[in-house]
Amino acid sequence: MMKLYSNSTDPFSHRCRIVLFEKGMDFEVIDVDLNNKPEDLSILSPYSDSPVLEERDLVLTDPNIINEYIDERFPHPQLMPPDPVMRARARLFLKDMESELFIHMKNLESKESKVQENARKVVTNTLIQLNPILDKQEFILHDEYSMLDVAMAPLLWRLDHYEIKLGNQCKALLKYADKMFSRPLFEEAMSPAEKAMRSSI
Repeated sequence: MMKLYSNSTDPFSHRCRIVLFEKGMDFEVIDVDLNNKPEDLSILSPYSDSPVLEERDLVLTDPNIINEYIDERFPHPQLMPPDPVMRARARLFLKDMESELFIHMKNLESKESKVQENARKVVTNTLIQLNPILDKQEFILHDEYSMLDVAMAPLLWRLDHYEIKLGNQCKALLKYADKMFSRPLFEEAMSPAEKAMRSSI
C-alpha cells in the first residue's frame, strides 16, 4: 500500500492528497509534524519535508513527481492529458505556475510582515492574470479537470488564510474556485486544520 507522509497544513501535501482521493485507491496518509519528523521519514528522506510518497522500495519527494507517478500508476481518472503535445503543455504551464505563483506560498506564512506583504502582492497579481483564461474556459487546461487544477485548488482554498482579497476583477476565478471546492472528494482530501482555514465549502 502507498504511504503518503503529509503535513496537515502544507498546500503541497494537500495536492497529493487530492490526487490520491480522486483516484479512489487504497493508501495511508501519515500526518507529519515538520518540527518533530518521525524517525522512519528521516531515514526515507533525510533532507526533505513533506510530502513524501513511499511504495515498496520507491521513495518520491517532489509533489509534482509524486502526482504524475500516481496518475500513471492508476490511470483512471486521468489527470494528465493522454496526448503527448497537451501533456507537454500541461507540464510547461505547471512549471511556470511553480516559478511565478507557488514559489511565493512559503513567504505567505513568513513571520516578517514585509515578506508576507510582498508575497501577497505577487500572488494577487498573478491570480488576476489567470482570470481571463477562466473567463473563456471551464478549467485551466481547456475544458477538462487536470493536474493544473489540482495544483491550484490548495492555494485558492487558503486565500482567506493568507489574507488575499480578490474583487470583481476576478469573478471567473472565484467561480472556478467554488467549482473546485464542490468536487465530491475535495472535502475528504482535507485535514481538519485545512477545513478550519475557511468557514465553509
